[in-house]
Amino acid sequence: MVKNFWTALVCLITFGSYAQNGTISPYSIFGIGDSRNTGTIENRAMGGLQMYADSIHINLRNPAAYAKLRLTTYAGGISHREFRLRDNVETQNADVTNLEYLVVGFPLAPNAGLGFGIQPYTSVGYNLVSQTTNVAGDTITNVFSGEGGLNRVFLSLGFQPIKNLSLGASVNFSFGTLEYERIQSVQNVQFGTLDRRNSRISGFDLVYAANYTPTLWEKYTLFLHAGVDTQVNLVSENSERIGSFSLLDGQEIEVIDLDLAAQNLQNTEVKIPTRTTIGLGFGEDKKWFLGGEYSFQGLSSFENAFLRQENARYEDASTLAIGGYYVPNYAALSGIFNRITYRAGLRYDQSGLIVDDKAINNFGITFGFGIPITGTGSDRFSNLNVGFELGRRGTRAAGLVEESYLNINVGLSLNDRWFLKRRIN
Repeated sequence: MVKNFWTALVCLITFGSYAQNGTISPYSIFGIGDSRNTGTIENRAMGGLQMYADSIHINLRNPAAYAKLRLTTYAGGISHREFRLRDNVETQNADVTNLEYLVVGFPLAPNAGLGFGIQPYTSVGYNLVSQTTNVAGDTITNVFSGEGGLNRVFLSLGFQPIKNLSLGASVNFSFGTLEYERIQSVQNVQFGTLDRRNSRISGFDLVYAANYTPTLWEKYTLFLHAGVDTQVNLVSENSERIGSFSLLDGQEIEVIDLDLAAQNLQNTEVKIPTRTTIGLGFGEDKKWFLGGEYSFQGLSSFENAFLRQENARYEDASTLAIGGYYVPNYAALSGIFNRITYRAGLRYDQSGLIVDDKAINNFGITFGFGIPITGTGSDRFSNLNVGFELGRRGTRAAGLVEESYLNINVGLSLNDRWFLKRRIN
């Protein structure tokens, strides 16, 4: 099984390496980029719910779920996203493919588990052009571009102190570089101007979670969940270069490094406010589950002083998600369709981002399935997970961009058994 995992890992990395940027959204110009979905493919197919936990799957957003692990689990995922971007003038299509996560989780004891891995946290990737006319009637062209993003490595621990109650915590370290460029040219003027900004960002945060899952009427389970993603404290090392260039050959002229220290902008703090999630669910073990979650975040206090955009501000954010799964017959000895896990959900995000006084919200419908991978021993629980999301974000009001998207997510969840003493008869 370990050999199979490394083979799958190489395939995932090779396929995911074609992605140059994690997004092509114009809204990634704001804040520290687009926040990435940090759940596994299984969670995403259920509207992004984080409360559900079982003994053979990893849950990236809920460290309390590691208390339920009974087998070592290797998980990896990739995504392909098709975009249609529209404003009041034109429509453009684009796509992007990404490696989403690589993680290993294993049981430490009958009621405790540990996990670690890496995944993207935010992404920047855009190329925008705007044109205006000055008082002389000349056309002014501004080209805005950006790339980069933050990755996150994490270590998670979950344990069950008493029956039906699981607690967990994760420590996350986020790091990466954001690069922004603005180029301006004026009609009939030989030289253009440029402004390049670079931020190297890193910092820690902690996640705490609790699951309470009592059994009702002998075969049903009630799911109660609470999670807190504490304030993310990031340190940004900034640099900025400005100057001019020739429009004929692109040669740079008189490009200088700004003295950001004199403006107290060379080293800045970026604090992403605490996010709290509560959830309620109900289901029958290995048969069906239905749940809902509500998350809220005081994003109105967010600020990135160095990369501030004048036409943007922030309000408190929230997310409502509903989802679940159904398995026709988990224990069926024949007929693979009886053992497939069918998942579905929906979510509505009030992102908290306000651009030109218009809220940039998101709505998505999700669905997918988990296909068992035939094997022997502990690896018979391994599965291939496929998920889809249809959604829309933003608005065309005030000349902004509306994004319609299709996400196709594919992930592997492979099981093995570590620390097993072999016996020779």
